[in-house]
Amino acid sequence: MISYIISQTQLPEVSVKNTIALLNEGGTIPFISRYRKERTGNLDEIQIGDILKYKEQFEALEKRKEAILKSLEDQAVLTEELKQKIKEAQDLITLEDLYLPFKKSRKTKAETARKIGLEPLAKIIMSQNASDIDSIALKFVKGEVASAEEALEGARHIIAEWINERTDVRNNIRYQLERFATIATKAVKKKAEEDEAQKFRDYFNWEEALRRIPSHRLLAILRAEKEGFIKVKINIDDERALAKIEARIIRSSNACSEQIQIAIQDAYKRLLFPSLSNEALQKAKEKADEAAIDVFAKNLKQLLLGSPLGEKRVLAIDPGFRTGCKIVCLDAQGNLKHNETIYPHPPKNDAIGAMKKISSLSEAYQIEAIAIGNGTASRETEALIRKIRFKNDIQVFVVSEAGASIYSASKIARDEFPNYDVTVRGSVSIGRRLQDPLAELVKIDAKSIGVGQYQHDVDQTKLQKELDNVVENCVNAVGVNINTASTSLLSYVSGIGPKLAENIFNYRAEHGVFKSRKEIKKVPRLGDKAFEQGAAFLRIKDAKNPLDDSAVHPESYAIVEKMATDLNKKVSDLIGNKDLLEKIDLKKYVTDTVGLPTLQDILKELEKPGLDIREQAKVFTFNQNIKSITDLQKGQLLPGIVNNITDFGAFVDIGIKESGLIHVSNLSDGFVSDVNEHVGLHQQVIVKVLEVDVPRKRIQLQLQS
Repeated sequence: MISYIISQTQLPEVSVKNTIALLNEGGTIPFISRYRKERTGNLDEIQIGDILKYKEQFEALEKRKEAILKSLEDQAVLTEELKQKIKEAQDLITLEDLYLPFKKSRKTKAETARKIGLEPLAKIIMSQNASDIDSIALKFVKGEVASAEEALEGARHIIAEWINERTDVRNNIRYQLERFATIATKAVKKKAEEDEAQKFRDYFNWEEALRRIPSHRLLAILRAEKEGFIKVKINIDDERALAKIEARIIRSSNACSEQIQIAIQDAYKRLLFPSLSNEALQKAKEKADEAAIDVFAKNLKQLLLGSPLGEKRVLAIDPGFRTGCKIVCLDAQGNLKHNETIYPHPPKNDAIGAMKKISSLSEAYQIEAIAIGNGTASRETEALIRKIRFKNDIQVFVVSEAGASIYSASKIARDEFPNYDVTVRGSVSIGRRLQDPLAELVKIDAKSIGVGQYQHDVDQTKLQKELDNVVENCVNAVGVNINTASTSLLSYVSGIGPKLAENIFNYRAEHGVFKSRKEIKKVPRLGDKAFEQGAAFLRIKDAKNPLDDSAVHPESYAIVEKMATDLNKKVSDLIGNKDLLEKIDLKKYVTDTVGLPTLQDILKELEKPGLDIREQAKVFTFNQNIKSITDLQKGQLLPGIVNNITDFGAFVDIGIKESGLIHVSNLSDGFVSDVNEHVGLHQQVIVKVLEVDVPRKRIQLQLQS
């Protein structure tokens, strides 16, 4: 396993060994990367994640080897040579090729031919020595075999199967598929005129190299095929492929070679190409999945680490026309204090009444910021709010509603607000997203947040695993206030999980707020291991011990206390005191288990304890003259917010229903290899309108520097 992981990651052996040991001990990626730097050689969470991924891959391969070896033993066909080859196999494709000759279905043409006694004839043909093969075939005309031609046909079926099972032949075709295959598409005429088909019309007649096709295009093509709008075919030069097989197998130019040639064509057309072209397409799909999942993961990380407003009193509005605008007032901790509905827009048009109500609520609840959902009637509601003259300085934000409806109808929302309907819960979610995006977004299935490409078309197990890792890393990078966190947020804390999160929540409800990290140990079923993994990521505001509101691990408290004692100071004197901290000689505190990396982290944390790594939320205003796609004109410069990043470009919210696309070619004057190097999710940008296609609702934009 160690050598396999090193070959895949090129990481040092000692780092890999120690990381595997820590993972086997139940360590989580955030804990290991942050608090076990000495043992891992300072690996980050991405490197540790790679070690875990290849460890699991290796274990899956070994499990498959065991199953195959058992099957071969049961069939009594396992030789020492075959056993050795299976043990040495480095990937599933090689392994399955070795197993292929022994994994037969009884219904194959070759098996039928064997049962009627034609295998000896197949062996004679393959020896390529007989010149009068027709006469030899006549000897096999008996029982179910009615003629020499039937005998030869059956023998060819057996030969075709042998050819199909040859690893060298299969690998040669794999090589040709890898290097030269094209993917071609054709429209299904009966469905080509349907409205739903139009978004795929670029692929009604398409062809390109399979190895060069971008992730998003392959996933779009496969979706179009799945929905029945196109047919997909993989092509290579069949004549060259057949010539390569013939060169490997045919050694004579007699009647036997003619039979083998026919068998090769049959093997290629019926067995080899269908199987291996599907395998090639599946490999391309896996590669496309990885690229799409990577894009989604990067987007999700940026979204979760979006700028929080912080603990401010917020009035949140879920805008609407006919059904009105749902208003909620939240305190600084996100607790619901008031809710009602106003009707400023058509058909009721009570704008004056709505403005008075918002003004009076802002005074009554000492509102510091207003959050407006970015869905239907958002722009009209924002314009209304900006007309109100508030007594205090109130910031106005437009907040993404993506996934809010999913949350409002979820069990989590029902448990939080059992006495309120979905509209109130949705408004609360909008307000809380402004206060702390991370704390609110963890309650929603990441796939529903709308920041990926073709997320429903990729391998769902791999996607979920990667997204869970992203959420866990983000939550632990920021840290969690144990006294205000929801069970959803607590469940992502290193070593905690859903059950312990519930226990923490219930303990808090029964005993009141936690006063120290030591008290966390009193939570039912939260043992030493869970405490070790999670305690440093759980913060306690206004605790007696100031280290309880920091990223310093409780196991290192004694080191900090010694540092303070050596300076004749209290621990609290060190907090935020740069001059004092600069006097500390870290080498004095190095031990067998604690090295300089950990000590440097401790010092950094003491300088700015509990510092939020996220930037502060900034106010943003769209161009007030742009209300719909028909208001756009070529050449306009507009403010916008990046709301999705794909590998072909970035989508930008410019304040209307349709988002515009900055294609990769319009992000920079030079070549763009990674969109994320040029823009970030939720980044405020200025864009130029290049093209507006009103019928197709497509907007092409260019990033302005």
